[in-house]
Amino acid sequence: MSRPEAKPPPEPGRRFLGEIREQPQALRRLLAHEEEIARVARALRKRGATLVRLVGHGSSDNAASFGTYAFGLLPRWTALRDSITLTVHFRSTLDMAGSAVIGLSQSGRTPDVVEYVARARKLGAFTVALTNDPGSPLAEAAETTLPLYAGPEEAVAASKTYLNQLAALALLAGHAAGEGPRLAAGLDAVAAQLEALLPEIERAVQPLAVTFSFVGRMVVIGRGPELATAREVALKLLETCRVAAEPLTATDLAHGPVAALDPLFPVWAIVADDPTFPPRSTPCLGPAGRGRRSWPPAPRPRRYAASRTSCPSRRWSRPSSRRSSRCCRASSLPGPWPEPRGSTRTLLPG
Repeated sequence: MSRPEAKPPPEPGRRFLGEIREQPQALRRLLAHEEEIARVARALRKRGATLVRLVGHGSSDNAASFGTYAFGLLPRWTALRDSITLTVHFRSTLDMAGSAVIGLSQSGRTPDVVEYVARARKLGAFTVALTNDPGSPLAEAAETTLPLYAGPEEAVAASKTYLNQLAALALLAGHAAGEGPRLAAGLDAVAAQLEALLPEIERAVQPLAVTFSFVGRMVVIGRGPELATAREVALKLLETCRVAAEPLTATDLAHGPVAALDPLFPVWAIVADDPTFPPRSTPCLGPAGRGRRSWPPAPRPRRYAASRTSCPSRRWSRPSSRRSSRCCRASSLPGPWPEPRGSTRTLLPG
């Protein structure tokens, strides 16, 4: 009896890409439950819980980094990414009076986040679980739960749950500041923009992805709220493409690490049109950064959107051939490697 024909393995990255494409719908599902977030914001104000402690790991910790700015800029509350280790492992008893604790976990099953939230609740903090599973241990440990409504997320790398964590934190901070409707309208516009732009972005990244297959290390810089984006981009590069990416602020990069940059150690600059724009862009996009490779997704009109990228010749890539081929597969690019193209000019949308 003949054996059944083996099925071809799934195309690398297909599940992750599918969940990226689901982000506009996931965001709209969260917005449909805006009143739940408004209710928690009212409870925060009633309890006087204006010191916000955010805890999480990985993408959730990156979302917490964004949350510190959301609460600081909207209701003008002090927010911080708190130390889980102090409370859970060193058993430090902190004064939680007047604190709100937001535990972030996509699965709701991260053990030390669950334990931190449970301990904080016993110490008098108002505890909130921000999770994609309202029946999870984290939801049981917290006083109240804000579901993400992102739908099942099966890819190892978070996409739609990370987006909805950011949106939920922005809405919670917005309602705490009395600006909930404005934030909700803005996020609804974001969902529409994502829907329109995702196909264009997919086309635009193809030539850059080829160049990335030759890169083994990278610096990703951002500042203010966009430091969270830089941290998340670096994490995605590491866990999906095996690129050793280091997130830094532009100031940190300028104080020493900039000396390590070369054509095989590029910079990805997360540049937003906000008050942090000039200092953040200077190290890699200004005069001090000439000759270094950078990919700046800049929103300002073409000023910094043009960047020079270079595919090294095969003699540079031979020692790391196994790693390079793995990166090609991780980014869903067919082999073999592209022929060296020398220096090319890439223009990013924006």
